[in-house]
Amino acid sequence: MINHEVKNELPPNYEELKKSANRTSNWRERFDAVEELGQWKHKQTIDVLKRMMISDAVYKVQEAAFRKLKGFGEDVQLPPQKKGDLIKGASKVLVRIKKSLPEGHTFEEFKEKLHKMRTDIYDTYEGEKGTDFDQWLENTWASL
Repeated sequence: MINHEVKNELPPNYEELKKSANRTSNWRERFDAVEELGQWKHKQTIDVLKRMMISDAVYKVQEAAFRKLKGFGEDVQLPPQKKGDLIKGASKVLVRIKKSLPEGHTFEEFKEKLHKMRTDIYDTYEGEKGTDFDQWLENTWASL
């Protein structure tokens, strides 16, 4: 990672970064937005980073926002990692998707339909589970 000098102004692409920070179906884009916003120490960038630290569904994004805020000298505490559904009602959605597929469908068919229908859920859990995502999803699918 390139270490840029922190600037005490608003980035020229602030509105674009703010949109990226709010894109629920792409945790990597939110993570990248945190990294870039963290180069600009300004009240508005700090406000966005604080919101992401407190409420992002993917803990990696929360941790990145926390590190940037600490780097700015902000008095912040990293929230505890969420337990249970990362997105409210995700378990019910997974059941509905499984029930919508024909009897005897494959895990790959389930995974593909989840990705098409609920990118936000797919992406959030993929971001949270990392390399364990496929195994977690397959175990979840088998247990539904």
